[in-house]
Amino acid sequence: MSKSNGSTVLVTLAEIARLAGVGRAAVSNWRRRYKSFPAAMGGTDTSPQFSLPDIEKWLRDENKFKVPERPLERLWPEFEALGDRDAMGLLVAAVGARLSATRAEIPSPDLPKLGEVETRLLERAVTAARSEGAERTFDFLLGRWLRTHVRQVTATPEPLAALMASIASFVHDGDVRTALDPACGTGTLLLAVGRLGQGPQEVKLLGQDNEPVLAALTSARLAMAGYLPIVTASDTLRADVHAGVRADVVLCNPPSNERDWGHEELATDPRWVYGLPPRTEPELAWVQHAVASMAPGGVCVLVLPPAVAVRRAGRRIRAGLLRAGVLQAVIALPPGAAPPHSVGLHLWVLRAADTRNPRTDLVLMDAAHGLDATSVGKAGIDWPRLQAGVSATLRGEHSSGSVSIPVIELLDEKVDLTPARHIPGEDAASVADLRRSWTRFGAHLDELRDIAASLSTLHPAEGHDPVSRTTVAELERAGAVEIFSGQGLPDQIVHRGERPEDTVPVLTVPGLLLPGGTEHWLPAKEVPRGMADGTVTLTASEDVIVVGVTRSFDARVDVGAPSVLGPHLYALRADPSLLDPWFLAGCLRAPSNVRQAGTHASTSSRVDVRRLQVPRLPLHEQQRYGEIYRKITAFERELHGMNSVSSDLGRSLGDLLASGGLLSV
Repeated sequence: MSKSNGSTVLVTLAEIARLAGVGRAAVSNWRRRYKSFPAAMGGTDTSPQFSLPDIEKWLRDENKFKVPERPLERLWPEFEALGDRDAMGLLVAAVGARLSATRAEIPSPDLPKLGEVETRLLERAVTAARSEGAERTFDFLLGRWLRTHVRQVTATPEPLAALMASIASFVHDGDVRTALDPACGTGTLLLAVGRLGQGPQEVKLLGQDNEPVLAALTSARLAMAGYLPIVTASDTLRADVHAGVRADVVLCNPPSNERDWGHEELATDPRWVYGLPPRTEPELAWVQHAVASMAPGGVCVLVLPPAVAVRRAGRRIRAGLLRAGVLQAVIALPPGAAPPHSVGLHLWVLRAADTRNPRTDLVLMDAAHGLDATSVGKAGIDWPRLQAGVSATLRGEHSSGSVSIPVIELLDEKVDLTPARHIPGEDAASVADLRRSWTRFGAHLDELRDIAASLSTLHPAEGHDPVSRTTVAELERAGAVEIFSGQGLPDQIVHRGERPEDTVPVLTVPGLLLPGGTEHWLPAKEVPRGMADGTVTLTASEDVIVVGVTRSFDARVDVGAPSVLGPHLYALRADPSLLDPWFLAGCLRAPSNVRQAGTHASTSSRVDVRRLQVPRLPLHEQQRYGEIYRKITAFERELHGMNSVSSDLGRSLGDLLASGGLLSV
């Protein structure tokens, strides 16, 4: 993070890399190789900081800018140098408010009061927006602010917001005229409602948040999108400024596990129609607040922890919501849909009570039903498929992962609304399924026998002279290998899940660890644009892909090129007249190699790929070893396949055994 040393803005190695359009390893290499590289002005030995003006001058003098100079990358370190989270956020909000005011039809939201330094930065941001574009400038600054303070600010992911808005639109009858988010954060949910297709002037967006900086950012963000929002900074449960409003749609991702939410002072509040929420159940206070805010026929969708569906203290309120027919559906999301990513959160879908035609059943859906551990997580969610599954369930097309249960069956002593508890398990494997699994098992076994017969003849050489070694850095200087660094891509342009047409695979560290490989795809049309501005690194056939993280370290040959290289990955492109890529990959991935090239500071320690070592061997010897490594990778691939199919067989046979449907011949 950038800091200010008096009047000088300091930047880290990572920020220098972004300015220059290169990887961090390249900047570290410059620092070692060039005596003229500016001296550190602050920070620590492991995270030094440098004067931004000195760095910019050095980059220009040494012609190290790999992409055209980026005004926004240059501006952000000065925002960060303010140091205070709220000061930075309010300045970003001020930029959005000022830029939205350039549109004649949109009145500017109230500008936060700024000091002299902040006012100067505001003017510079407005100037940058003339060349970079108003939307791009604001989105860049907001995105950087969120990433900088990711541990302090919990933002609803945009795909989840879009899902929640589509659910509300589907369940609600008629047009959405008024939408409310009583814990709006940075406004992602309100923006998702606005994107449903109605014009900015046709929907009224209302928000409230107890943090002034978040309320200001929401107001600016919605104004930038062309809306006229009413966003207030105050405690929603204690001081509801929208108490007289009845919204068509209420979307909310409320704070969880807050004990000081006003239990005593709100004991007689008229919103608690279904019972006073216990002190330990603040989420049910938010549920009832949302229900009280709905217009007749209104719809509410909330993100809630899974414990809300089962905790004993809240069973009376859950029962009341069921009896009144207010609770329409509970949808269990796969882990990774939103922070905290290790938990499968729930969506509660509620609708204003209809006394003439009360709902008598509850829809329960487990979106993770039938998925194994490698198919869930932040990197593995197929949002289009999840959207389609939820829509089908709400239409009444119940699948193996959903069920509709009469309310009367849920009104027991627990009132447990956890979807997984009520959804039947999948049917046991059929005879055809078992035969297919055994056929796959046999094919893997045959391949393993053939490869093992070849590899088992290998043995350690005795009495041979030690082979001299060289480093990747020396190979790079000799022109035997080129090194390319991967980088992060904007979430909005990356597809996840099954591969759409006309896309290029994106290699990521989590994806490389999955047995099935990558699950990220970049539209092919984005590749030339990204390569032109230095934001995309494309691999070539037989590039050696190296994972630059110690705990996940690996090296493999990219046989599926071209691929887009993600963050913490490196592509080593060998000159085939000097270096065999399979030999290179096999030597790099040796455990002893990563031990001496890793930093070992923590579990997320990085690997300096230039310190990895390779034996010095003639090309014909390299090719012989490279062929052996091809067989080793095939051996590992078949082992993965056998492990997967044997697990499937074990589960299928176990299910048949437990159901009493297992026969022998």
